[in-house]
Amino acid sequence: MKKRNKITLLVAGCSIVAGALSCTNSQNNNSNQTQNKVGSTDSLQRYVDERLAIYEKVKLTSNLNDLTASERKILPLLIQAAKIMDDLFWKQAYPQRDSLLATIKDEKTRAFVDINYGPWDRLNGDKPFVAGIGPKPDAATFYPVGMTKDELEKSTVKDKYGLYSVIKKDSTGKLSSVPYHILYAAELQKASNLLKQAALLAEDAGLKKYLNLRADALVTDNYGPSDYAWLDMKTNTLDIIIGPIENYEDKLFNARASFESYVLIKDKVWSKRLAKYVSMLPQLQQGLPVEARYKQEKPGTDSELNAYDVVYYAGDCNAGSKTIAVNLPNDEIIQQKKGTRRSQLKNAMKAKFDKILMPIAKELIDKDQQQYINFDAFFANVMFHEVAHGLGIKKTVTGKGFVKEALQEQYSWLEEGKADVLGLYMVTGLLKKGELEGDIKAFYTTYMAGILRSVRFGAASAHGKANMQCFNFFKENGAFIRNSNGTYKVDFSKFETAMNKLSGVILTLQGNGDKAAVEKTQKEMAVISPELQGDLDKLTQKGIPVDIVFEQGVDVLGVK
Repeated sequence: MKKRNKITLLVAGCSIVAGALSCTNSQNNNSNQTQNKVGSTDSLQRYVDERLAIYEKVKLTSNLNDLTASERKILPLLIQAAKIMDDLFWKQAYPQRDSLLATIKDEKTRAFVDINYGPWDRLNGDKPFVAGIGPKPDAATFYPVGMTKDELEKSTVKDKYGLYSVIKKDSTGKLSSVPYHILYAAELQKASNLLKQAALLAEDAGLKKYLNLRADALVTDNYGPSDYAWLDMKTNTLDIIIGPIENYEDKLFNARASFESYVLIKDKVWSKRLAKYVSMLPQLQQGLPVEARYKQEKPGTDSELNAYDVVYYAGDCNAGSKTIAVNLPNDEIIQQKKGTRRSQLKNAMKAKFDKILMPIAKELIDKDQQQYINFDAFFANVMFHEVAHGLGIKKTVTGKGFVKEALQEQYSWLEEGKADVLGLYMVTGLLKKGELEGDIKAFYTTYMAGILRSVRFGAASAHGKANMQCFNFFKENGAFIRNSNGTYKVDFSKFETAMNKLSGVILTLQGNGDKAAVEKTQKEMAVISPELQGDLDKLTQKGIPVDIVFEQGVDVLGVK
């Protein structure tokens, strides 16, 4: 999705604490976190005060005038179900939430804990910001404390890498797997009941079917039928994405899914404008700038490309950087058979453009090129990022199975990088074919500003890593220059060349399924240089936010 599409940060050994840059050897993220851990209560408080300011508060609203009476009754039920996903994600990310908050008197620190779903700063390499808290465990709560990767791999557990289960260890040291629908039975039953109630009120046949099947999925962990039903929906106005979906929180294997939810209202006018692009995927796949064996797969075209107002975020998608576009389902088999739905979250996207990207552009983009920055280009770049998840390769050409299985915890960041660069490849190709309106200078310059926005998400973010790689690769290939005043100027001809070259590199890495090669690429390319860090510091000093947080819910929307 991730992915779909995330500051002052701890990355490549560089961090900002109280406005000062410090650098260490960053070969090991956990040791970095320990070395950079703020010691005193006073310094922790200063850190939180500064870091809380990187988020801009935004009201999540939409025009409800066109909703029917039944849709107005359904909306609060969907939000209630979404809130349960929020509670479940807390249990996955930091189950000691209540006891932690009980020890914290400072309201700003409590607010920062809420934003991060725990005591680790998600946009600063998961840096701990509460006294006595050590590094964030890669295993989260998906695996027993202290369990090694080798221990699980050598075990006899049948569901070693299951999407919807947790690994437990008994008193004898034996490992076993517990399904989500058993471990979280009470909460999932409540959410299921709410979806069933909403289904009874639904007038749209597709929505009714999906809500019923998704309700069943929550209490069985069998999500396939509801995923197909979700893709079949065509005429619905309301929508909800709900359940265990993304794998980002599992940094040990990138295997197990985290709970989240989006409550959505379709923008039918914008959605109609976007409908034509999915049918072009097979032709675009054939033209990918990579050897033929890496583009033999045929992308599914029975998909939808829609625009929405998002009116509620919950769980994983609400933690740290906020997603502004979604490409689902993640199931590779469903993707190949049916395709995916690319959901553009237009109101959240516009908020990020106005409050973050434009201020960044005014500080860091060459003055003569700032005229090319516009929302339509930003919207298209983000949209085609999601569409581009459907391009490329899902199975390795080396017999190692699906790319995701072969690359494990290295998969997410590289896949996000693929979607970024292939999205730009799609924009370029469609402009040349006359299928997309606009000036290529606008798309490339806005893309450059987008890179500078997303690298601020840091090393703990798949999107942050992806944009670090892109920045460094494009720099090496002359796609932009850095002016003496610290602004960046795009070289439009070299930008396209670099785009094609990076596309080939990423698709080859994925197709080969060579995890060691991807790890090497991350260490060498997904880093921030001191020079870039210094430029990003200017944004912090100017008070430009890194991301947004929401005022949301039934009260904000005016529904009960």
